[in-house]
Amino acid sequence: MVGYGPNKGIVPITCDELFKTISENKDTNKRFEITFSMLEIYNEQVRDLLAKDNPKGGLQVRQNPKLGMFYVQDLKKVPVGSYAEIEMRMEQGTSNRTVASTNMNATSSRAHTVVTIVFDQIFINENGEETKKSSTMNLVDLAGSERADSTGATGDRLKEGANINRSLSALGNVISALADASEKKKVVVPYRESILTKLLQNALGGNSKTVMIAALSPADINYDETLSTLRYADRAKKIKNQAVINENPMDKMIRELKEENDRLKKALESGGSVNIEQKGSMSPEEIELLRKDMEEKIRAQLLANQHLLNETERTWDEKLSAARNETDAIAKEENREIARKNKEPHLMNLNEDPMLSGVVCLFLNGATTVIGCKSGNPDIVLNGLSIQKKHAVISQEKGSITLKPGSDGAKTRVNGSLITGLRTLEHMDRIIFGSNHVYVFVNPLNPKAPEGTPQDINWEFAQKEVAKAKGYSTGTSGLSKEQQVVQEQILEILPMVSEVNAISEELNKYRSFEVVLISAVAVLASSNTEAGPQTIEDYDKLRVMVKMKNMLNGNTWLWESGKFMNRKFLIQEMYQKYQDGENIALIPKEKDPFWEPTEDALIGTANVFLQSLSYALEFDDELPITDHQGHEEGKLKVTIIPCTQNGQSLDENSFVEDPTELLGKHFCFKIIIKAAEVYKSRYNLGIKVKYKLWGDKEFTETQMMKGTLTPQFNHSRIVSIDNLTSEHLEFFENHSITFLMYGKQEDSPTDPKLAKLTTKELREMDQTESSTQAVRKKSIFQSDTHASEGAHLKTDLVLLQRKYERLAQKEKRMMQLCDEWGQAPKEHQQFDAFYRAVSAVAYSSGTRLKTRALLVNQQDDGDTFSLYVFGEEEEHLAHEAEQNNGIINYDKVKNHHFPIKKASLQSGGNGLLTNGVKGHKDGNETTSGSFTCNIT
Repeated sequence: MVGYGPNKGIVPITCDELFKTISENKDTNKRFEITFSMLEIYNEQVRDLLAKDNPKGGLQVRQNPKLGMFYVQDLKKVPVGSYAEIEMRMEQGTSNRTVASTNMNATSSRAHTVVTIVFDQIFINENGEETKKSSTMNLVDLAGSERADSTGATGDRLKEGANINRSLSALGNVISALADASEKKKVVVPYRESILTKLLQNALGGNSKTVMIAALSPADINYDETLSTLRYADRAKKIKNQAVINENPMDKMIRELKEENDRLKKALESGGSVNIEQKGSMSPEEIELLRKDMEEKIRAQLLANQHLLNETERTWDEKLSAARNETDAIAKEENREIARKNKEPHLMNLNEDPMLSGVVCLFLNGATTVIGCKSGNPDIVLNGLSIQKKHAVISQEKGSITLKPGSDGAKTRVNGSLITGLRTLEHMDRIIFGSNHVYVFVNPLNPKAPEGTPQDINWEFAQKEVAKAKGYSTGTSGLSKEQQVVQEQILEILPMVSEVNAISEELNKYRSFEVVLISAVAVLASSNTEAGPQTIEDYDKLRVMVKMKNMLNGNTWLWESGKFMNRKFLIQEMYQKYQDGENIALIPKEKDPFWEPTEDALIGTANVFLQSLSYALEFDDELPITDHQGHEEGKLKVTIIPCTQNGQSLDENSFVEDPTELLGKHFCFKIIIKAAEVYKSRYNLGIKVKYKLWGDKEFTETQMMKGTLTPQFNHSRIVSIDNLTSEHLEFFENHSITFLMYGKQEDSPTDPKLAKLTTKELREMDQTESSTQAVRKKSIFQSDTHASEGAHLKTDLVLLQRKYERLAQKEKRMMQLCDEWGQAPKEHQQFDAFYRAVSAVAYSSGTRLKTRALLVNQQDDGDTFSLYVFGEEEEHLAHEAEQNNGIINYDKVKNHHFPIKKASLQSGGNGLLTNGVKGHKDGNETTSGSFTCNIT
């Protein structure tokens, strides 16, 4: 709207052309009058940005009963004679906006700014009568809409509560209705739905020409928002207005104003009784309320008319002169401020909106400067969150400037770190008072900044320092693109969480908030949605969530970032009502953004890697259940085993060394959740486990086991894959199933001892910053990595065991060939034949055959087992086995049978398995293959 530097925006270009036209006017019978006003709509409240003080609740919006148009009562309208004066007034408005937004804890990006320029052309006809043509230009900078659907606010019960979304939604409804009306449809245009649409009524669908400029993003990540904006603009383009020149004789206008004032005075004296008596069905209380409302509207209209009459009694030159005197005073004050900046130490503000940074300058007051809220009568007044009466003290002595907290519990940060005692300030130090007052200390007397201080210091840099001081990593080195995005989201949401915690403390809401990272699957389970991850990679992604905790009973909730942001704005609105003197205790809990119905709490997660399935191996383990900080909350016993379609476990001979052998085949496996153990007694109300496989539409749940911390779930599920694809194998090899353990919560009675403490005291008790920082500082992406690594290693160990057995058999076979060749007579030692035999074994992958042999102490026909055959005999023996139902005579393969010692996976004991074959004396020896299967 305004532009930056040489790149002028819409406002300066429009004003330049306007005053250029005025300067070229040579007609003495025509003159021009221009007035300027600037307002902001935040939280459905109107603030006059040209006035330093605004009434609580904002300025009132009234409707002119004669014209049917809405106007802002008591809005300051300043006569201007050049663009330089408009520019100075806009700077004044921006400065007031910055102070107000900081004090009110408001976010500028959530406010609509309306700059109104009224351009009057006054003509004198031959009879000396004046006629006025009036044009009103509304230059509106709309707040950015919140991406509710993409950020996760869709599921919030209070999604429609935020006033910014409500006003933008109302604007969209008005534009749609006007577009329909242009197509000759009968519609009622809902101008009264919001303050914004009331004030823009004439601009949108009245006697006007309207231009909408839509800002688009070229980034593919903003595709949905760009498309939505284009549809919005296309809808607005269909509106057809017929602009008619507003031409009114001045004498007639003054006469009509006087007549209307006389009529309003008479109505005020009668109390509007004639109109009220016609409402016979109304109660006396309703009649009284209606009478008061009518009187208020009549008085407002009377005052507005009288103000217009008073304005007509002053000449334009008198009004312009008075405005210019005020403008000159502002300019002189700015010049004095610039001169002081070059000589005196001061604080310069930082704002999330770059346009609002560097606008507020606070000079130190002599030897000692006290900073605090208004009630403490300090030297520098700061209003807003967590600002105490005597918040901080800045002292100057012998060229040294120091800062210290003014009282216990006063939060002040320097370069991101909380200070508890005296701190010497250096040039360009960043200081945060309370929750949202961010300043840079500028010392022109000693303008040497510490080493490492960046040239450009902004609000984002100050917030990163806070995050770093809290233990979060802010560097991007070594992070993937996805991790960088997650880190950016964390750094963005951290100051919001701090702000909401500060509001919770001030309103004593007994709620605490913290940022957590959990898997995408856990987000879906917590949000009760059926929409699963769309790709395999989605299972490994992390999501930024906010955990809300009830400090009185320990109940917790997980909110997606979009839902939290939506609640944050509602919480800001509640805080604004509190500041305006409203009794927020009367707000019903269903409309309280801090309240949420109880839901099952996520105790923790456990990951089971599926690599063993790629080799048709069983996985059986007791897994640790870890929370978002990596703390162990319990254990879960899980088995994942290959099986037949009816659930019967496959024998050990089903093992495949090359996972591609499974491609194109029917494959089944069984998930068994046996039992669990949970450490915290508060979860004995009920415990259950959820999980979801890739491709599942819904989560699979165990039964809710109540009244125990050691539930026996005995849950099983058979997963059948008709045609195993490479995508399935990729999922088995590189991904896992995340098991989510939930604990039942209920709105239990409050502990009387805790109820005596304040939210701030409870949060201080609950904080264990020293222990959590140790976890966070390593990486913000740790999650339950260490627990998962253990399970992964165990799977790898089983696979290596199988491969070792096979290689050991190959080695034995090669040693046997060498022994046979060495023991053969010299005349039979043919090197070429020996080389072929050894090479055949070396390069063979091995063929696994079934055979039978009588085991030790066994009198029957013997057990079937399998062994590997290597070398030149493979093909012949495999063909013979195929002719004999897959079984080969043991005598024909006994020279390939090399019992080996196999270490147990379990610790303790001699670590050997006994499964010898008759004829071998060592009972600790076993067959080479322990998996029974058909010929491979």
